Amino acid sequence: MIYFVATPIGNLDDFSFRAVEVLKNCDVIACEDTRHSKILLDHYGIKAKTIAYHKFNENTSADGIIELEKAGKNIAIISDAGMPVISDPGNILAKKLIEQNIKFTIIPGANAGLSALVLSGFDASKFAFFGFLSEKNKEMKQQLEGIKNFDGTCILYSSKYNINKDLNNLFLTLGNAEIAIVSEITKLHENVIFATLPFELNEPKGEFVLVIKNAAKTGEVPAEKEIIAELNKLTKTIDKNEAIKQIKDKYKLTKSYVYNLYERNKK
Repeated sequence: MIYFVATPIGNLDDFSFRAVEVLKNCDVIACEDTRHSKILLDHYGIKAKTIAYHKFNENTSADGIIELEKAGKNIAIISDAGMPVISDPGNILAKKLIEQNIKFTIIPGANAGLSALVLSGFDASKFAFFGFLSEKNKEMKQQLEGIKNFDGTCILYSSKYNINKDLNNLFLTLGNAEIAIVSEITKLHENVIFATLPFELNEPKGEFVLVIKNAAKTGEVPAEKEIIAELNKLTKTIDKNEAIKQIKDKYKLTKSYVYNLYERNKK
């Protein structure tokens, strides 16, 4: 059997008895990062052989895992945190197993997106998961349009490296949407910040889940060309910094957004 096993997203105690038993009895455990997984496996005294299964070798490793299954081995698939496949490796393997009519199952457990949805208190009767925003502009714009047009709660993942850029892109697409920024889920410093876009985090750390409250019903973003024209007009009579402050306050924008807009388009 091949098992897709959910692992804790923070607190190591969020691991089911069944998950521990399965991993202890597997011949091989395919890990997103064997060094990271060693902490969890050692904590529970799990001694099974580990192999690497990550986004850089996912296709070839999937074939190797299938060969192990055909040789009569029990294999578990785990990611660094949460459920494999969900913004983590595993999708290619699952597709190949179905294509080859090979049986597999899941050992359910923690999921950051669903946990953040509950912590946000936003409507959970209709929601959509969008993963991480793409680094490719065309794909990112398609994702943002999907969020804008979805009549329900939207869930996104973000890293400390992209969080403020993602928040700004959400604002430019959605306007003054209400959001919950969730971090350190199940950990000692679990945190939920409720905000209205635009919003910036100071010195962000760790991983984040963004929960967006029905973005389809929020207002439109002020057109950049109108803001630029107004800035240029104001700076003819008042100091640049005062002009930026006035525009920031008028349109409920962040200072850095208006400043960067001014610098890119100053005349």
